[in-house]
Formats: sequence, C-alpha cells, structure tokens
Amino acid sequence: MEKIKVLVADDSAFMRKMIRDMLNSAEGIEVVGSARNGEEAFSKAMDLNPDVITMDVEMPVLTGIEAVKKITALKEIPIIMLSSTTKTGEDNTILAMEAGAFDFIEKPSGAISLDIEKVKVELILKVRSALKNRKIGDSSADRHSNHCFNTGKMISTLHKPAGQKVILIGVSTGGPKALHHVFSKLPGNLSLPIVIVQHMPKGFTASLADRLDTISKVKVKEAVDGEMLRAGTAYLAPGGYHVELRQDREGLAISLNTSDPVRGHRPSVDVLFNSASAVRCHAMAVVLTGMGSDGSSGILAIKKAGPSLIIAESEESSVVYGMPKAAAATGVVDQVVHIKDIADSILNFV
Repeated sequence: MEKIKVLVADDSAFMRKMIRDMLNSAEGIEVVGSARNGEEAFSKAMDLNPDVITMDVEMPVLTGIEAVKKITALKEIPIIMLSSTTKTGEDNTILAMEAGAFDFIEKPSGAISLDIEKVKVELILKVRSALKNRKIGDSSADRHSNHCFNTGKMISTLHKPAGQKVILIGVSTGGPKALHHVFSKLPGNLSLPIVIVQHMPKGFTASLADRLDTISKVKVKEAVDGEMLRAGTAYLAPGGYHVELRQDREGLAISLNTSDPVRGHRPSVDVLFNSASAVRCHAMAVVLTGMGSDGSSGILAIKKAGPSLIIAESEESSVVYGMPKAAAATGVVDQVVHIKDIADSILNFV
C-alpha cells in the first residue's frame, strides 16, 4: 500500500525533527519534506503535493493561518494545526480552522514542547483520518446572499418552561468552519436559545465562542453552570465539561458537570441531547460534521420524547461524514441539509 506523504511545517528545528520521527515510526506514513515558515510550507506544498500537512500555528514570514489560506485556495490538502495553549495560540488555531484547516492538536507544553511525544498517538491517528476523509470541498462562495437581517444583538428574554422550543447543535472535526457558516447568517432577533457541543479542549472553546460572537448577530458565549437559557443567545459547552439542560421554575437552565467522558468525549453531544429529551422540550437537534457517532443515540431519545426536528449535515458539505452519517443511519433524521442551508432550517423551525 502506498504510504501517506506528510509535509511538516514548524519554525523550531527540534519540533520538526520530533514530529518527523514520530510520523516516520508509524506504518504507512512517510515525511517527504519539512518547512521552517509559512512561505516555505506553501512552496513545498506546491512542489511536493503531500497527502497531509502538519502546520505550526505561529511561524515567521507567513503565519500558519496565512499559509492555510494560500494552500487551501489552490489544493485540497488536509492540514493539521499544532497549537500552543497560549491565548494567542488558541485564538489563532480557531482562525486557522475557520480558514480551512482539517483539525488541530495541542502541543503539551508550549511552542517548543520537549514532551511532544505525549501526542504521538493522536498525531498519527489524525494524519490517517485526514487522508481517509480527504475530499473536494465546496466553493466558499455563498449561494444565499440575499437575506437581510436586523443589525445589532438584541437584549435577550428568558426562555420559558419545558415544552418550549430550543435549538441544539452537535459538531466535531470541521466544526469551527461549519459553525461560522451557520452563525454568520442568523439574525440578531432570534427568538430561541441555542446550545452547542463542539468536541474541543478547554481554552479553545472560549476562543471559539469569542470568534463566533464577533461574526454573529446572535450573542455567543461559553455556557456557565446554573444560568438560564435566554432567547437570542447561543451557549457553547466549555471544553472538559458535559452540558445538560435542566428544568427550573423560571424555565430551562444550563447544568455543567465533569462526569466520565462518553465515547471518549467530554463534552458529549449525546449527554446534551439526552438531557433535552428528559425535560421534554421541543428540540431541533442538528448533527454537523465530525468523526465517530456522537449524537446518534441522543437523537433517538429526543425523537421518542415528543415533538422534534432532527437534522443531519449532508455528506457533500461535511468535512468528515461520520457523525451525520451515524445520525442518518438511525432512521429518525427528518432532513439532510447542506451546511449553507442550516441557518435557513433554523429560521424555519423558529
């Protein structure tokens, strides 16, 4: 079987060597080149045509974000970002994902991580997954640019008792870009709350919430334990915490916990969806791009509990057609929708 060809880009010679050695030690993977900055990464991507690229976020001459934009504009090469856990690193990782990077990995201890081997298994897995899921992406042009929405973010009202409508979104690999598509098209006067589970570590979810809040007319924030759901606000599960809905005398509220991961995930989409079924709210559950099957058992519980609308992202627009495929296989999905039309589906539900 032909080996997976990888280009490694990092401004640290030590990191380039460590990443190269880790990947070359894996069966079926071969590092075919390395780059010291984003400009060199772009040049070698054009010359070597690798199957996958690992890209440091913060590099000289041309940053990782800029390199992602230049490469993905010309070639459909999956790019895995290696990010430090500084606030700048987290913010820039979200921007790189939004720009088209396939996935990211946290460096264990900063830009030059002497303990980088801690992520060896994750790195090899994601390189293999990136090639497996490599596909021709759709055009970035928006086919629906005629919608006119109110400007500004409304002052929210409390979301009232059980039985009322709520929008739930579950997403994993490819999530930042998918969520950007959705939230950039929602109006500021949205009359329902949204709760989101994105598979992502602690710290990165704060950066993602901030980024979505910047580009959206809807208020987007990290969820806080005990807060009431308010119309026109989207609550993103913090990395490392499950998020659930609970019934309060005044309406629906957020509950966070650190119970065991479910199918390897905390936050888990299934945990959120199952909690929605328990309080019997009228839920619109949306399963977007991602590896695995998180969310598939939760939509069964939601459908069984009462009135609902279950939507799965289409294979055509999914970065990874794993979670939406598993959802569709349950037989309870009401609509299969391209990512560019998800916002319209939400507005129809509202």
